[in-house]
Amino acid sequence: MRFHSSSLFQLCIIWSYILFGEVTCHGVTFYVQNKCSFPIWPAVAPNSGHPVLASGGFYLPCGDTRRIDVPWGWNGRVWARTGCDFTSNWNQACETGDCDGRLECNGLIGKPPVTLIQIAVQADKSKPNFYDVSLVDGYNLPVAVNSKPVSSKCVVLGCHKDLITTCPEELQVLNKEGRVVACKSACLAFDNDRFCCRNAYGTPEKCKRTTYSMLFKEACPNYYSYAYETPPPLVTCSAKEYLITFCPSNWGHSST
Repeated sequence: MRFHSSSLFQLCIIWSYILFGEVTCHGVTFYVQNKCSFPIWPAVAPNSGHPVLASGGFYLPCGDTRRIDVPWGWNGRVWARTGCDFTSNWNQACETGDCDGRLECNGLIGKPPVTLIQIAVQADKSKPNFYDVSLVDGYNLPVAVNSKPVSSKCVVLGCHKDLITTCPEELQVLNKEGRVVACKSACLAFDNDRFCCRNAYGTPEKCKRTTYSMLFKEACPNYYSYAYETPPPLVTCSAKEYLITFCPSNWGHSST
């Protein structure tokens, strides 16, 4: 009988619990924390060939933390949805980051613009893991990532400014009440090769920063502001536990 990777991971969890009374087969642990003054709906989407974790999405009230066990070799993305209402019959249940109106995205990728955490956990336990925060498709919330215990080599700091309040009008995403809820990247807003680093601009030599990417970089200097940013703000870390914090302390005022 052939099992998919998600089935094997689930069987590993079941047998570890039966035999040892605890789960021992996961690789690393990510804790997702909500320090925003409002509820959020974090979402997790695996890259192709990797299992769906935490059903792909969940509700996280203000002040709460959710644990996610991640198997060795897993890679994918994490983001937060905002302004969700799953009681409606609308195709889009969330103001930002929506995944086809579902609470549990189950592998679906969220609708941009969102602040995106990209994660690669190594299959070889002796090698470090990689992660970054990207604004290549835009911004909806500030986020910080660090190891537990904290290490200066493993930290992605939050933003100096809130891009919701500084977003240019041509990049703004408005909700039904006319309030700005997200900020598009120039690529997402204009679908232009220069902004999207594609075709004639599809190399590091040709894809350069723009006025818009510089605006993003000034607000959130530790995040990717465009596709071929150099040096890449990629973190390499060998920890076994990590903390993803949405709306970290002091965001929008100074460094986190």
